[in-house]
Amino acid sequence: MSEFLVIDQVSKSFGALRAVDAVSLHIGRGEVFSLLGPSGCGKTTLLRMLGGFEKPDSGRLLLAGQDITDLPPEKRPVNTVFQNYALFPHLSVWENIAFGLKMAGRSKPDVKAAVERMLAMTRLIDHASKRPAQLSGGQKQRVAIARALINEPQVLLLDEPLAALDLKLRQHMLSELNALHREVGTTFIYVTHDQGEALSLSDRIAVMNHGRVEQIASPTELYEAPANGFVAGFIGDANFLRGTVQEMMPGSFVRVQIDGLGRPAVMAGSDLKTGDAVRVMLRPESLHLSTEHPAASERANCFQAIVEEVIYFGAHERLRLRAGTQVLHAQRTRAHGHAAVSVGQSWWVSFQPEAGRVVEREGN
Repeated sequence: MSEFLVIDQVSKSFGALRAVDAVSLHIGRGEVFSLLGPSGCGKTTLLRMLGGFEKPDSGRLLLAGQDITDLPPEKRPVNTVFQNYALFPHLSVWENIAFGLKMAGRSKPDVKAAVERMLAMTRLIDHASKRPAQLSGGQKQRVAIARALINEPQVLLLDEPLAALDLKLRQHMLSELNALHREVGTTFIYVTHDQGEALSLSDRIAVMNHGRVEQIASPTELYEAPANGFVAGFIGDANFLRGTVQEMMPGSFVRVQIDGLGRPAVMAGSDLKTGDAVRVMLRPESLHLSTEHPAASERANCFQAIVEEVIYFGAHERLRLRAGTQVLHAQRTRAHGHAAVSVGQSWWVSFQPEAGRVVEREGN
């Protein structure tokens, strides 16, 4: 991947707080790259440094080979869409979108053509004469994006742009952002604490915690092969089980003694040795329930569990299971012909070795 945007050992402190701690990232041209993490992890501070609103204490920011570390916001080929949209309330949609080009001294025909293209691209033609107060949340967001894109920035920074919207509108706007990115091809840097947004929108994601990057990977890799316990717990739902490595197996598998589950085979995930105390991750959807003992196979993992709770979600149901001292959560798709699950029943539970993963050694 070409190094279009380079964040090189960037740090930023506010008093005693180390908000961003020696972060390095390489982002490709046209990529949708998300900064994901909990509140206070440093993602917004990093975005503000990219936009020129904060200056790094150390490190460099390079864009297309140019050092932009000390450039003010107006000198950077970068625009920002803020969480509160920051629209001018006294201007119409048309005037809000045109504002940047007018300030740049572009000719009236150029401004008119560019605004009309943005209105069409963001499906705002019928709202061009309205003021922001007359718009829905989703429409305001589209105005803010159109106003940012009309200047043809090399990078568009999006700071939690969906945070103020309800769930259904967020899902709709994610689809619109995907479509808009395919059309314009601009590099998007997307900041969010919402894992669902990041997973559905991004080419790659940097998971941040306490000012540092825990892992950079594609959405699939983050979900299926998290680098450590923090990433595993932050991305999606997971069961975490403590155990002891009992046997090293071919193909990066190990057997782990886990109370209530026996000695299941799971992915090693890191350099391990017999006797290591570890934490194993199991996703709820990887657990399969059956009324009879599953067919035996070379690396089959199965155990018996009692159903303690069933929560109905329409298309699927979430189960709380107890196996010995272990409490696990499973997710089962509701389908015609599936046996009903009731509290108090005993079921066989199985999972493939590839679905279990050692995410860290205890004490590390």
